[in-house]
Amino acid sequence: MNVKTPKVFAVGVGPGLYEYITKNVQDIILDADIIIGYEFTLNTINRLLKNKNVYMITMTNQERIYNKIKKEIGNKKLVVPFTGDVNFSESEVVDRLIQIFGNITIVPGISSIQVAAAKAQIALDKTKIITFHISTSIENKKIELRKGLIDGFNIIVLPRPWPSQPKKQFMHSELAFYLKNNGFDTSKINVIVYESLTTNSEKIFVGKVNELENKKFSDLSIIVIKQSKLESYYNILDANIM
Repeated sequence: MNVKTPKVFAVGVGPGLYEYITKNVQDIILDADIIIGYEFTLNTINRLLKNKNVYMITMTNQERIYNKIKKEIGNKKLVVPFTGDVNFSESEVVDRLIQIFGNITIVPGISSIQVAAAKAQIALDKTKIITFHISTSIENKKIELRKGLIDGFNIIVLPRPWPSQPKKQFMHSELAFYLKNNGFDTSKINVIVYESLTTNSEKIFVGKVNELENKKFSDLSIIVIKQSKLESYYNILDANIM
């Protein structure tokens, strides 16, 4: 008798507002037997969790719980939801799920990156998107940040919270000091910070990068530096006519 391979799904559930969860992901969650996720993510999908075996994880206990479920899953369907889009800024965790469970199904969601770009009215093809949500070295990403600014791109940054090891943090204040210490006039760089996007706690800060120095923001925040110029098809046509 053949034993079926467990069905494991890594899905994106949007930035926080229930209405941003795609219908496809809702159906996958409703059909699941086991859900493993972080507190904020589970709160986002709370109304879909009835009669599910739910495990709330943290950075410190997730490895133990993943391996526990690996031993017990049998033919059950496991869904691991991630805030935003599972294809962005979750690579370390998704890679680990593949290592533990083998082939998994990845289903994209709407990310805070997309929502922030829409609110700031910037095009993603004119934007450098940089995430510091990694546990390995971020030095190359810092260089990418500087180069993106020099080259005139908009920049969207997911900062790096690390409360237990403050020296490893790269939050808004650290970013501001880093740019200033590397020769940028941060008093002239426009910045928007979005906190808790799409939720009832959403906040927006608009100012200059130097104003981020020693200022604290939520871990659930995103930084937008807007510096590209508007460049529509009309500008191109008008230039050709002239």
